[in-house]
Amino acid sequence: MRLWLRGLVCQALRSSWGVCRIHTQPPPRPIPEVVATWEAISLGRQPVPEYFNFAHDVLDVWSQLEKTGHRPPNPAFWWVNGSGTEVKWTFEELGKQSRKAANVLEGVCGLQPGDRMMLVLPRLPDWWLISVACMRTGVVMIPGVSQLTAKDLKYRLQAARAKSIVTSDALAPQVDAISADCPSLQTKLLVSDTSRPGWINFRELLRAASPEHNCVRTRSGDSVAIYFTSGTTGAPKMVEHSQSSYGLGFVASGRRWMALTESDIFWNTTDTGWVKAAWTLFSAWSNGACIFVHELPRVDAKTILNTLCRFPITTLCCVPTLFRLLVQEDLTRYKFQCLRHCLTGGEALNPDVRDKWKSQTGLELHEGYGQSETVVICGNSRNSTIKSGSMGKASPPYDVQIVDEEGNVLPPGKEGNIAVRIKPTRPFCFFNCYLDNPEKTAASEQGDFYITGDRAHMDEDGYFWFLGRNDDVINSSSYRIGPVEVESALAEHPAVLESAVVSSPDPIRGEVVKAFIVLSPAYASHDPEALTRELQEHVKTVTAPYKYPRKVAFISELPKTVSGKILRSKLRNQEWGR
Repeated sequence: MRLWLRGLVCQALRSSWGVCRIHTQPPPRPIPEVVATWEAISLGRQPVPEYFNFAHDVLDVWSQLEKTGHRPPNPAFWWVNGSGTEVKWTFEELGKQSRKAANVLEGVCGLQPGDRMMLVLPRLPDWWLISVACMRTGVVMIPGVSQLTAKDLKYRLQAARAKSIVTSDALAPQVDAISADCPSLQTKLLVSDTSRPGWINFRELLRAASPEHNCVRTRSGDSVAIYFTSGTTGAPKMVEHSQSSYGLGFVASGRRWMALTESDIFWNTTDTGWVKAAWTLFSAWSNGACIFVHELPRVDAKTILNTLCRFPITTLCCVPTLFRLLVQEDLTRYKFQCLRHCLTGGEALNPDVRDKWKSQTGLELHEGYGQSETVVICGNSRNSTIKSGSMGKASPPYDVQIVDEEGNVLPPGKEGNIAVRIKPTRPFCFFNCYLDNPEKTAASEQGDFYITGDRAHMDEDGYFWFLGRNDDVINSSSYRIGPVEVESALAEHPAVLESAVVSSPDPIRGEVVKAFIVLSPAYASHDPEALTRELQEHVKTVTAPYKYPRKVAFISELPKTVSGKILRSKLRNQEWGR
């Protein structure tokens, strides 16, 4: 194995790899030097180590720094639920609890390195514990949103051949309904204070588990997580990330775009099933910052604003949709304790929202851009000049360009595809592949570049200006929704002869799902309003509720090509007035 982190963890990597007990770590170096080494790797200035494990090589280093007095015992994790209950862990306590969780996964669950576990939980502390436990055991985590239906769960469990699933009481009945159709599924782990037949209670086992655990030895390229991402055709695709692509890939952007230090408290309001939850985990903890979590059973503007007033949160990240809601409140009535840096991403940010937020709070909104397949591609870093409406400059180590359909680099001012250079050297902070889908992986590359599928232009100063998707994927409140998923759900209703689903502008969500429907003859005379409600409820029951069409139009026929393919682009352009 290549020696790295000169003097900080070299001895641990040589003699005690596989032993995550913090007393085995050597005396640490000063904190800035520690992060500087990780950041140098993240920026591509030092080689990626042959072996890497985020829990062992990052979290346990911070834990040791705490234990030796080189870092104050500030919280590494701070969870509240709005009813007075709080959970706080230092890095040392996080290490202890995650090692206990790792023993649960290896013991009763019988999981081994490379096995896959689906992780579908609301914003509960257990999600972060189990995520770290997966890293310690080499188990590949597959996060999912809590709105997944039985059909969604079945597809994901089958496609990923997951051996285990962990979820809460709310989703357990749906898992039971489809588990017989998922032959790979061996254990069902329940995060609950009650028991359920056929399920293993995680919290009971955690209390009884040993805090001693031997961390597996993982290579930098070993899989750490799989995310399902929607596309324009077919079912969601599996995006695989490695131990280093996430574990080291977020150090630089966490330091520069997110501006995180070991004294910061970072609140990202995202759902645990979305990739931005992992972005927060790896960027915050690699920089020694505290992750703040509010359970937020229901997203509410006043709750968010009151939380910012009550707690010493320094850094906030919300999707633009949420900031649109926040600026509708009288922000001058709220006095934020410590807030100094605000981030947004996941969809385009309207300049007027940025202006309203800044005028009432005095704080700038720093927009960033990335995908499930990448870490941060570009962004407006803390100390940079912000051009309102731009999503910032390229984020190192990426070489980001605007290219044409053949992969040729276009000059400033020309519209084209946002692309990341992957040849002659593929950036390490990049997804491994679309699992079990070499055609999709190959189709994402053109010449020397990975093609994001988004269109933009770059100005003379290197700022990128987002123009929209190059395909039919709908980005509503940062939820990526494939039109085929909604059309397939609609097709199961007898009223629908055929349908086409596109994006439609919305003042709050940016864009929403709109369905153009040709009715079956038997339903042609039905009341349109009642039928619209019926179809909306139908989609909510067939697939995840956030995918339902908020707008419905009944038409006599759909626009098609001569070969019979539906022209979604024509309908989409019609909606957007193009």
